[in-house]
Amino acid sequence: MSHALHTLKPAPGTRHTRKRVGRGPGSGTGKTAGRGVKGQKSRSGYSARAGFEGGQMPLYRRLPKRGFKNPFRKRFAVINVRDLNRFEDGTTVGPELLMERGMVKKLGDGLRVLGEGELERKLMVRAHHLSRSAREKIEQAGGSVEVLS
Repeated sequence: MSHALHTLKPAPGTRHTRKRVGRGPGSGTGKTAGRGVKGQKSRSGYSARAGFEGGQMPLYRRLPKRGFKNPFRKRFAVINVRDLNRFEDGTTVGPELLMERGMVKKLGDGLRVLGEGELERKLMVRAHHLSRSAREKIEQAGGSVEVLS
């Protein structure tokens, strides 16, 4: 059996021929072409919007509105002190370096360092916000902290 590119064919039964509707009574899908009898759905150009319930008040309008989105919310890129162990002693760790290394994807409103885990490196950490425990752990390890505005 030859397997040249010009002889390749889909496996039998994997391709279906398109159903040509409305092509006479002999086809089995003549006259109403599988659309049933009369009514909105039988008309050409019909398409109901998502969530349309035939004129009944749709579910999304029957349910009460809840909550609100704070337009002034700040979104920080978060990193824990345990993640800083991969840097060498004496490194200055700032948002730029973390972005470069791929440890932070999007900065948003700044970098926030939290105190989860332990730190065994002596680092200079530059961030927009540090939790109290993170600050203590960095200074305990012999490092220093700079708060960016």
